[in-house]
Amino acid sequence: MGRKDGWREFAAPATARSATARPAAARLPRGEQLVRVQRNSRGRGGKTVTTISGIEADGATLKALAKALKAASGSGGSIKAGVIELQGDQVETSLAWLAGEGFRPRRSGG
Repeated sequence: MGRKDGWREFAAPATARSATARPAAARLPRGEQLVRVQRNSRGRGGKTVTTISGIEADGATLKALAKALKAASGSGGSIKAGVIELQGDQVETSLAWLAGEGFRPRRSGG
């Protein structure tokens, strides 16, 4: 017997939204966003990356911020699931740059 609804029964409802996603009009201004900066090396073959999370921005703005952070730190990086990842230990550089741009950055983790 086949499934009555197919695989639709396992999909998230169309009205469900993630807890961190906000509509564009309800996003916090830069000065009120608490941005977490963390050095991490788990699951990366021993290589260190700096992760920056908590920035509430659309895709294009997040991409522009990542590009500016990469240029300021002189390293490569990417965006994965709304989190900016910079190659290497760029925590101090990222904290200073984000504070200069009007965010409230905080060091997270060890």
